[in-house]
Amino acid sequence: MVDVGNKAVTARTATATGRLVTTPDVIALVRADDLPKADVLATARIAGISGAKKTSELIPLCHQIPLSSVKIDFRLTDDAILLTATAKTTGQTGVEMEALTAVAIAGLTLHDMIKAVDPAAVLGEIRLEEKTGGKRGHWTRSGGSAVPEPRPGTAAVVVASTSGATGSRVDTTGPVIAEWLAGRGYAVDAVTVVSDADVAAELVRVIESAPAVVITTGGTGLSPTDRTPEATLAVIDHELPGIAEAIRARGLATTPTAALSRAIAGTSNGTVVVNLPGSSGGVRDGLAVLDGLLDHLVAQLAGGGPHG
Repeated sequence: MVDVGNKAVTARTATATGRLVTTPDVIALVRADDLPKADVLATARIAGISGAKKTSELIPLCHQIPLSSVKIDFRLTDDAILLTATAKTTGQTGVEMEALTAVAIAGLTLHDMIKAVDPAAVLGEIRLEEKTGGKRGHWTRSGGSAVPEPRPGTAAVVVASTSGATGSRVDTTGPVIAEWLAGRGYAVDAVTVVSDADVAAELVRVIESAPAVVITTGGTGLSPTDRTPEATLAVIDHELPGIAEAIRARGLATTPTAALSRAIAGTSNGTVVVNLPGSSGGVRDGLAVLDGLLDHLVAQLAGGGPHG
């Protein structure tokens, strides 16, 4: 089973479809609710919802997830019943298999309900149509992943501080980072201050807007509430350990506790993401390291500049 522990908790949806091909006579019986086995569509709908809830039991290695909603709709044509299932959750993994299972089980139930009249009915074309949430954002069958290109010269700053988010402490690190970025020609979209518990969702939101650079501060230590590295690992495609080690090394020159920092750096769909500690000294050290690296890295990701 794939470990999803480091993935961000986001709202996720998935929509799947299928088709049961039968005869016009059967379609007429379904419309009139005149088949021998009770209410065909209502029974299939309940079966599909139950199937979605049991997906992890039916398909090996699927995660158990808390479904917040499962909706199943039917549309009748002259010779087919079209099925659509949409599943929703808020969690660390998607609901594609739940939506697909809902369609499959609802379709098989339809087949069982009509087989006395049409044993030759065919269930097929079960497929995923759309999904949202997670690192890849919005995907559709027709358009693929809707991942925006990074916007050159833009940046965002995320401050992970529960006390700062509640207003009990004034944040001083975020404005320093924003000023540093502006001094190097970056247009800073925003400086957002969020609680440690909300940093994962905020990183997903910020990265979906595709700035060229995202710098975080705070939440990189060993406190039980420090979750910035885990949230960052959930959204990056490639880790850049050299940058994180250089920042730690810079801090160690004056502060032995810099060795305890779990900050990481990496890229997410062409956006540079760097964690800095939450202290003013840690931010100063981190920016000093980035001063000689950031522009070069951004240029590389954009396809220009020398490549190391």
